[in-house]
Amino acid sequence: MTSPAPTIYDVARAAGVSISTVSNTLNKPERVNKETRARILACIDELGFVPKSEATTLARKRMGRIGVIAPFTSYVSYMTRLAGVLAEAGASGFEVATFDSESAATSTTPILDTLPIKGQVDGLIVMGFELDASVESRLEERGVPTVVVDAASALFPIVTCDDEESGRIGAMHLLELGHRSFGYLRERQLGSYESQADRRLSGFAAEIRAVPGTQLQVVESGPSFESARQAARELIDSDSRPSAIMAHYDELAVGVLKAAADLGVEVPGELSVVGVDDGPVAEATDLTTVRQPFQESGAEAVRLLLSVIERPAVERTVTFLSLRIVERATTASLQSGDEGEREHPWPS
Repeated sequence: MTSPAPTIYDVARAAGVSISTVSNTLNKPERVNKETRARILACIDELGFVPKSEATTLARKRMGRIGVIAPFTSYVSYMTRLAGVLAEAGASGFEVATFDSESAATSTTPILDTLPIKGQVDGLIVMGFELDASVESRLEERGVPTVVVDAASALFPIVTCDDEESGRIGAMHLLELGHRSFGYLRERQLGSYESQADRRLSGFAAEIRAVPGTQLQVVESGPSFESARQAARELIDSDSRPSAIMAHYDELAVGVLKAAADLGVEVPGELSVVGVDDGPVAEATDLTTVRQPFQESGAEAVRLLLSVIERPAVERTVTFLSLRIVERATTASLQSGDEGEREHPWPS
């Protein structure tokens, strides 16, 4: 005789909580503390409980909707990626549901404790978060097609840029200009995971330290412009001021530019500055930067996700998108203050 399917009452009983707490875990997770959510999710997985909304959806062939999870309100770059998602999804006849999440750098851990896997979407694009192994397993076990952008994953297709390479490109540009004393402004993070900031700094430092006679100072800031401005003053307003500074991304680099202006340090005559991203702020401030193809990364993620939806057994892939230096008015050689904008594809 077949055992009856587990119900929400079974989950509540096993987890030692009320039915409403189980419901909130699935529908309004912010109302349930982390430890309780984890216990309830473990019981759900152990019992094999499937919410009615998801069970109904699983019986359908397709919703015609994909979900995108990213720190949209924390970083402008993810809005640009979303533009690529919307264009590609729209051309393929899919709607897009967006879910804003806290920045991984300002979270105590880069784990998504709950995900919208309740049958609302045909698949997920997760941007900018390292998926915890337990979350990945839940998605895989429930057959939720997933693509990860700008982060690592052991199970799902990835679309990314080589973070170490972006650091190396910035370093190589500055080294070619003759600089030998460097600063690096990275974003502070609360968790201990290997982040994008770690990898980018690693690439920059490795390239710098491979050249004899170089010096490197590293400071950290929060994600805000003002925090970057204050941190950059530590580098600039000192006896060991570097002649060139690279920042983890463009908004932090603008903080460096403002700090230099505060202290009367000429850019690029006395200080060269490089960012990463090439978003609107870089163009507006004439900032030299390492360009990432944000819109293309969103479009490629949709193409990969749709292929997984059509063929769930498709082989996992890692797609690296190209990077390039865009030289503008904030970098110059130690002997020259020449300005202008030139683009150079960089060999991988």
